[in-house]
Amino acid sequence: MNIGIIAHNSKKSLIEDFCIAYKGILAKHQVYATGTTGRRIEEVTNLRVYKFLAGSVGGDKQFMEMIERGDMDMVIFFYNPTMIDPKEPDVYQITRCCDQYNIPIATNIATAESLILGLDRGDLDWRLQLH
Repeated sequence: MNIGIIAHNSKKSLIEDFCIAYKGILAKHQVYATGTTGRRIEEVTNLRVYKFLAGSVGGDKQFMEMIERGDMDMVIFFYNPTMIDPKEPDVYQITRCCDQYNIPIATNIATAESLILGLDRGDLDWRLQLH
């Protein structure tokens, strides 16, 4: 399955820790990420990450295009809810896009852990029928 990962700058360390913890599960799937997030995930996990542009220069748009094409199966987007920065990927646009196309999305560590463990159990296998 295709897993999309985005993290605002203040959440980069958290996404790194998450990817280290669930490296074994992520390694069984294709991981897509915006530029800096993808590079950092690769550095700490040695996983192959397909990288878009940085979110601030269009990576978030590339990300949403993949969702709209039906090529993304799950999204993990760690954002800072206390800080809105126009240079950061737009959480509302991406969340709306996921909702419109029925893509499971996690915006915090608790939900991300539930989704990734569910993915490993096969709870998201229904997505395979769409491909």
